[in-house]
Amino acid sequence: MDSELIAEKPQAQAEEPSLRLLFGALLLVMLLAALDQTIVSTALPTIVGELGGLDKLTWVVIAYTLASTIVVPLYGKFGDLYGRKSVLQISIVLFLIGSALCGLAQNMEQLVLTRALQGLGGGGLMVVSMAAIADVVPPAERGRYQGLFGGVFGLATVIGPLTGGFIVQHASWRWIFYINLPLGLFALLVIGAVLKSGGKRKQHEIDYLGALYLSLALLCITLFTSEGGTVKEWSDPLLWCILAFGLVGLIGFLYEERLAAEPIIPLTLFRERSFMLASLIAFIIGMSLFGSVTFLPLYLQIVKAATPTQAGMQLLPLMGGLLLTSIISGRIISRSGKYRFFPIAGTLLASLGMGLLTTITTTSPTWHLYLFTCVMGMGLGMVMQVLVLAVQNTVPTNLLGVATSAVTLFRSVGGSIGVALFGAVFSGVLKTGLEQQLPPGTELPRTMNPDAIQHLPEPLHHDYLIAFGNAIHAAFLMAMMVMIVAFILSWFMPESPLGKDRARGE
Repeated sequence: MDSELIAEKPQAQAEEPSLRLLFGALLLVMLLAALDQTIVSTALPTIVGELGGLDKLTWVVIAYTLASTIVVPLYGKFGDLYGRKSVLQISIVLFLIGSALCGLAQNMEQLVLTRALQGLGGGGLMVVSMAAIADVVPPAERGRYQGLFGGVFGLATVIGPLTGGFIVQHASWRWIFYINLPLGLFALLVIGAVLKSGGKRKQHEIDYLGALYLSLALLCITLFTSEGGTVKEWSDPLLWCILAFGLVGLIGFLYEERLAAEPIIPLTLFRERSFMLASLIAFIIGMSLFGSVTFLPLYLQIVKAATPTQAGMQLLPLMGGLLLTSIISGRIISRSGKYRFFPIAGTLLASLGMGLLTTITTTSPTWHLYLFTCVMGMGLGMVMQVLVLAVQNTVPTNLLGVATSAVTLFRSVGGSIGVALFGAVFSGVLKTGLEQQLPPGTELPRTMNPDAIQHLPEPLHHDYLIAFGNAIHAAFLMAMMVMIVAFILSWFMPESPLGKDRARGE
């Protein structure tokens, strides 16, 4: 007996460093994928200045987000069928090829296409890295690991614009993409060496028709929400035709999932209360997080005259609050084995933070913004990854990747719709406010360029800031109301004991 214990001890000691190394590599690929959703935002004016194609500006962001969102459920299925390791390696290679080609793009059309290719890899990085942890870590210990994933996702949301602004100010915008190459190659080598392949291969049948319907639905609904009220008038028949195609895609997807032998998202998952609620809450979290955070750098640049880099730095309290509570809640869950409290407390705290942000005025001191965004970040940090943990703890092992990818999918779709929807509300309130505040025929900058707005004549500048402040309030008020719905839903989340046994391999 003693000899067995002595033999097991070195094995456990050897396993712990390899797990840490693997987890570090998985965090790195998660950071790269999440970072590329936001890093280009501050570089877009520079990119358009060099490549032209102002009309395709938003598609540099949408192409990546949409491509990564569409393939999320496919990667979850591929991971379940072929093993996490090979699927994760393929997604990293796709992401790196896309990154290199983005840096080499010579016009806006090439950049949009290569960003879509980069997104095809990025979707896999996010979902497979989270599912891989469930393969090697027991449920009772997953809380602290998933907490760090939540912190990294939030960190990327905040430091993306900061990093992009810094690189553009000190080097070429192309380095926003080139910087992924050495980091991605390092993660690829570590994962190849440390992550173990699953055992036997499984019989499989990929639901390509379901993927096609889902792609059509997501593409059309994203187009409808992003272009309605901005690029196209709400009365434009083409806009409603796009929505109709989106609804056809959605109905076709639901019908196909009932018939498919191996559906992308088995509809039986929605009978599981934890999965259903986690998906709804993740959708709302995505809406509120991306929909509201989008306007904070704008507020800082237009009202507080901050540079893009300074605006990114001033969002650090949001990142700090999110990172802190994400890590602490993960550790508490690992020790106590209970997680239901955190979505309830987190959504309440996030609602409070967003409510406080509606009180910000053009004359408010900056420390108010620091405090309120920190409160919001602390709330989001308590809930984001707990949703993934709750789902992984309740679904069958063979559906682990599919369920994880589905929750990630709902959060990504919520983010895309949130940015478009809150943006439409913001633009509408701003336009109405400017019409009421300013005399007819007043010339204003065509784009929301902070420098141009700062150089408006003083009376005009004052009236513009009033209208802008009202528009910001409307966006945060909407975010708060949506988050309150998530708070109500979180009370219905059941508590399921976290298991102590290591997750089974594939």
